[in-house]
Amino acid sequence: MRPIEAVGVLVPAHDESAAVGACVRSVLTALDAVPGLRVRALCVLADRCSDDTAARARDAIARHPAAARVRHAVLETGRDDPPAPVGAVRTRAAAALLGQLDRPGAEHGRTWLLSTDADCTVGPGWVRGHLVRADDGADAVIGGVVLDLPGFPVPPGEPPPPDRPVYAANLGVRASSFTGVGGFPAIDSGEDHGIVARLRAAGYRVLPGPVGDVRTSARTSGRARGGLADLLARHAGVEHPGADRPVA
Repeated sequence: MRPIEAVGVLVPAHDESAAVGACVRSVLTALDAVPGLRVRALCVLADRCSDDTAARARDAIARHPAAARVRHAVLETGRDDPPAPVGAVRTRAAAALLGQLDRPGAEHGRTWLLSTDADCTVGPGWVRGHLVRADDGADAVIGGVVLDLPGFPVPPGEPPPPDRPVYAANLGVRASSFTGVGGFPAIDSGEDHGIVARLRAAGYRVLPGPVGDVRTSARTSGRARGGLADLLARHAGVEHPGADRPVA
């Protein structure tokens, strides 16, 4: 299998002005840390935001030293647009990424798409770790997350080894495999498990990724029902106040 030559990262965001800058900076650093790539790209999709998430993302990109070496786009949907399932939002961001990454003669089998969340930061070796698995023949890579709490605990309820958790915040997939299964299912939550199930059902090879490269918020009031914040709220005995949007 020929090595990956193009990598893109998608970041959906809804009212994440406080967190999106740190996320963007960490992603750009991780993309820039991989030598030999022909193309690197980042797409932030600010979905129906009522704050300055998009402006904060653009400012973080403009101030980062890797901005000139990474193709980037910050897309916006209108605050009054009809809400879309988070799976559809991620697939739209992925489609925009493919547009940024495509070149004449490009091979989707040599393009890697990565997904994370706007309330996460990724480690400098995050992209490189995924590409090691891709070079081992992975069609997709699933990785865990750690909470932004002392000791970096993992979220409760994760399956024990050798099983691995599935998080959209730390998910990579070969572009040819992604398009082969139609992207993320257009559902309000669990789109990460949904696409992994599609990939496995189609016979694609899904491998575990590096542990601890993605740190995520330990908040118990998130942007979507059924997401990590809901899980943490249940374990903390906190009643979820409700979410007005299906974006994690």
